Amino acid sequence: MSTTKTTIAAAIFALGAAGAYAQATVKPDGQWRYALGAAASASSGNTESSSLNFNGEGVRATTVDKISFYGRALQGKTDGETTAEQVGLGGRYDRNFGPRWYGFGQGDYLHDKLANLSARLSAAGGAGYHVIIGETTTFDVFGGLGYTNDDFVDPAVVAGSLRDSYGRAELLLGEESTHKYSESTTFKQRLVLYPNLRDTGEYRAEFDAGVAVAMTKVMSLTVGLNYRYNSDPGEGLEKGDMLFLTGISVKID
Repeated sequence: MSTTKTTIAAAIFALGAAGAYAQATVKPDGQWRYALGAAASASSGNTESSSLNFNGEGVRATTVDKISFYGRALQGKTDGETTAEQVGLGGRYDRNFGPRWYGFGQGDYLHDKLANLSARLSAAGGAGYHVIIGETTTFDVFGGLGYTNDDFVDPAVVAGSLRDSYGRAELLLGEESTHKYSESTTFKQRLVLYPNLRDTGEYRAEFDAGVAVAMTKVMSLTVGLNYRYNSDPGEGLEKGDMLFLTGISVKID
């Protein structure tokens, strides 16, 4: 990986990204690889609307461990009113204990103004198991413990009290898979549940899925879906948020 490539990738990632739609190549050779994506839309007439998002991820894998990070940024307006304002960043480290078992640690940041989140900071760690290891299909399950703290844009009634922020310990239970359907088409999905250990019965859930169809060796068409669920987001807020985006991505190998 040249210095120029690294500098370009770092600069674009500083802008953030939208979910896991841009899919970086994963090879166990110790080299950094990136995928950067973007999408935009605009309409005028009876309704004036526009949206812009950047997305991407970077991965460095060996036969022993893997480092990955992502970023996302989304801005949308309709008739002058903000309809989307999200920024997210995160990273994860995985280390194999053997052919199947591995440990991991991860951290995430999210700003979502319309969901009343000034900042959500999360950290977690645990262990996982490689159920399927193949050239065309991989499937992992994992679990662990973590801590999440939400700082709100406006005070919110959460867990029965008016709060400026809310921190809690959480379980982490999840699964993820990758599927290579052809030389040009790949699919990734990830589902994670976060049961609340402070206020039992409450939980969060996150689902991410993305399809990439290669047009050339470096450029792909992408389609992505994000769904976020919070059983107790605060009074007056929807429990579920879904985001569906299409765009293009470029790989830097």
